[in-house]
Amino acid sequence: MFSFHILYKDLRSRARMGVISTPHGDIQTPAFIPVGTQATVKTLTPDEIKETGTQMFFVNTYHQYLRPGDEIVKKMGGLHKFMGWDGPLITDSGGFQVFSLGREDAGKLVKITDDGVEFKSHIDGSKHFFTPEKSLAIQKNLGADIILPLDECTFYPATHEYTQSANRRTHQWAERTIREYGRQNMANRQALYGIAQGGTYEDLRKESATFLSTLPFCGYAIGGVSVGESKETMAQVCDWQVPLLPPEKPRHLLGVGELDD
Repeated sequence: MFSFHILYKDLRSRARMGVISTPHGDIQTPAFIPVGTQATVKTLTPDEIKETGTQMFFVNTYHQYLRPGDEIVKKMGGLHKFMGWDGPLITDSGGFQVFSLGREDAGKLVKITDDGVEFKSHIDGSKHFFTPEKSLAIQKNLGADIILPLDECTFYPATHEYTQSANRRTHQWAERTIREYGRQNMANRQALYGIAQGGTYEDLRKESATFLSTLPFCGYAIGGVSVGESKETMAQVCDWQVPLLPPEKPRHLLGVGELDD
């Protein structure tokens, strides 16, 4: 079962040390989580990944869905057996990859509605449609220890009006994901994190963190950073949202990975 225990709190800041427990082992926090986009950290074998001290890494749902396919991964015993990794894993919802294809320079391969996201495969141009429920079903097949709901990661710089609309959609999708997560009885195997958005706007960042904190997520991620904004802005976003997230839950800062981050 999933749990989070705080071991120490810094008296002068919001820093914490803790342990996240998952069915595939513990994660000592704070921890750096590398990205294994296509179920592998590039150039490294699973044994070499362990030798670096890595406790868990990220696999991208979008890429696994398109190739080799989540049903194939399921038949092979889930991501852990598919890739030969016996430690904890986290998967995203596919949202970041889908929305990054919506940039003007990517040829606008995405259509976003309140129902979900229609997109074209970057591999063969075939059309696909992700809803919050479908993203959750794919991640259930993949079998990662921590999973994320479909959200809208806004581009930078996005207007306040557009970001507000994206926030509304992200919050609606979060509620739909929570309902489906409960209906599928997934809590005994996979922990679901919420994703706080809001662009670079203080009111929208605080609104998102406050709203998501009312939903029974196992942990919370801060999304929509490392998309072109300055590092100072990224830090400001954290200052806005972290105080509003449940203090007893783990937090994951999505997208960062440079040493100073």
